[in-house]
Amino acid sequence: MTDGLAVIGAGFGRTGTLSLKQALERLGFDGCYHMAEVATHPEHAELWLRAWRGEDVWDTLFAGYRAAVDWPAAAFWPRLMERYPAAKVVLSLRDSESWFKSASSTIFQSMEHARQSPDQRLRTRLKMANAIIREGTFDGRLMEQDHAITVYEANVARVRAEVPADRLIEFRASDGWAGLCEPLDLPEPDEPYPWVNTSEEFLDRWRNRPDPSK
Repeated sequence: MTDGLAVIGAGFGRTGTLSLKQALERLGFDGCYHMAEVATHPEHAELWLRAWRGEDVWDTLFAGYRAAVDWPAAAFWPRLMERYPAAKVVLSLRDSESWFKSASSTIFQSMEHARQSPDQRLRTRLKMANAIIREGTFDGRLMEQDHAITVYEANVARVRAEVPADRLIEFRASDGWAGLCEPLDLPEPDEPYPWVNTSEEFLDRWRNRPDPSK
């Protein structure tokens, strides 16, 4: 495979993006960028803020990555689609009400709690997430169901309208390997499609994370 992103995720977080990350890596798109990477590389938080200000940071940010899914990358899919013209765009989908129920009880809730964290690295990531997700994507109205669902559905509609048909892959986790492998022209692995990061698993990790103040 050549350098640069070959797959760009345009779906919001809580549409099966961590499972999608693992699936893409299993298919050879290694590594696949996900919000979890920012925890491993805290210096990336500032790079994402620079990207939000319009700077071209992609070569640095995606060095060593072949795909990017989940936030914050999903907020940049129009720019990334132009930057990597050969890349496929995967729109991960979920019923909009089910998506909000999951996002509001996991991602959005953890963003609220992070404001009180004594962990400076966590607060730095929160600053980035606030700029790109809370304010930039949802106009500060994360927990307003009708508004959040309107934003979610508008993103889906925009992806469908702007991504050429030969580059777009609409995908639900229930599609399994076939939903990815057929449009990517790859053989299906002889193993179950990964199913990780349920709401319960997300909340368990959040509740049981180490306290950095101790």
